[in-house]
Amino acid sequence: MSLQGPVVVIAEDVDPILVQALESTGAAPVVETRWADAADVVAATEPAGIVVPQAPAAVPPAAIDRLADVLAEFQVYTPLLAVPADDLADIMPEALPLSADASCDGIAARLAAAQRVRTLHATVARRAALLTEHDIDPASWPTHDPLDDATVMVVGRGRSYPALGTAVGERLGLIGALGIETAARHLNARDVDGIVIGDGFGPRTLEAFLTALSEDPRFRDLPVALVPELPATFDQARLPNLECLPGAPAAVVAAILPLVRQHAFEARLRRQLAALDAQGLVDAHTGLFTIAGFLRDLARAVEDAQARGLALSLARFSFPSGLDQRASLDAARLAGRLVRNVDFACRASDGSLLVAFSATPLDKAHAVARRIASVLRHTMLAPADDQAGRIDAAVTLATLKSTDTVESLLARVSDPAPVVAA
Repeated sequence: MSLQGPVVVIAEDVDPILVQALESTGAAPVVETRWADAADVVAATEPAGIVVPQAPAAVPPAAIDRLADVLAEFQVYTPLLAVPADDLADIMPEALPLSADASCDGIAARLAAAQRVRTLHATVARRAALLTEHDIDPASWPTHDPLDDATVMVVGRGRSYPALGTAVGERLGLIGALGIETAARHLNARDVDGIVIGDGFGPRTLEAFLTALSEDPRFRDLPVALVPELPATFDQARLPNLECLPGAPAAVVAAILPLVRQHAFEARLRRQLAALDAQGLVDAHTGLFTIAGFLRDLARAVEDAQARGLALSLARFSFPSGLDQRASLDAARLAGRLVRNVDFACRASDGSLLVAFSATPLDKAHAVARRIASVLRHTMLAPADDQAGRIDAAVTLATLKSTDTVESLLARVSDPAPVVAA
């Protein structure tokens, strides 16, 4: 773990031990300031991170407002870690929480995780500017709150599980898991922006699960809200975004939201980076091809298949009308994980998914489409008003004929008919 500098510490009485801990992990220089001067110091320093190790109970809201205005002017994400306080949370809801008794190592670890997001944001901005210089449009970026895309998994099998699931489902996309094994399968199969662990598990089971998360680079920075007591032998600093929150379900969700927002923002940045690497042919919202990119690749695939006598099949997965945006995007991102490397897909303007199966005759494409439809049915998020429901995709399949054009092939999958999911 190595920190970037400079780092600004805002407190009326700064702990020298914290300053030393930050400096020892690379945050040089560490600039100390009081709230009265905080906005001016941050504006002059342009720090790589800000730490507020004490709840600013007596700070005038105007001072927090000025700091928020300064941060809003920065082009690159600047993480702010703060002990929660009402005024601060109201003005800057994106502030990452710190426990009042957080260890110096824990603060440094959480700041390092946040700075990795900052580095990714800077990379995306730099790549976008480079494409613009070469007159390449880097496509439109999502501008809505990352929480609108966020999905959180609730793990538990005790009395708190239903209430935790309800509290998460009211604010975020919800995945439920009644056991650790099920949770592990979900983590490997889909994108998750946070985990809430309820009761029903023994200390050894909890420690094994937390250890597995901490040892996997894919999950090490995941926000984790732990309702039961932390196992005594597990070092909390190993999971920098682990929060012990033995409170009411609504309070647990509210406390972890800033960390979930940051993780969802990071996931968005990764999709944007993939879109930039593809020079605008990949959709930053879904990770699939843009419509234009899909049509371009499909035209080449049709030409190649007809010239070489290869099979080519096309499938359209359509969903019930009125499907909300969160569930629609979730289906598209799941599809991106399910298609083979030789296949390609896009999300059409009506929310349906188009998938081209290269070198695949109709019978084999039918089997693959059934498997994809089955995974979507059992895995994708249900609509916001029906958390317990499952969504059946209607699927139309067509295979390339010698007389087909791209337009005629697309026309034959325009009216969906049901294909039964396995």
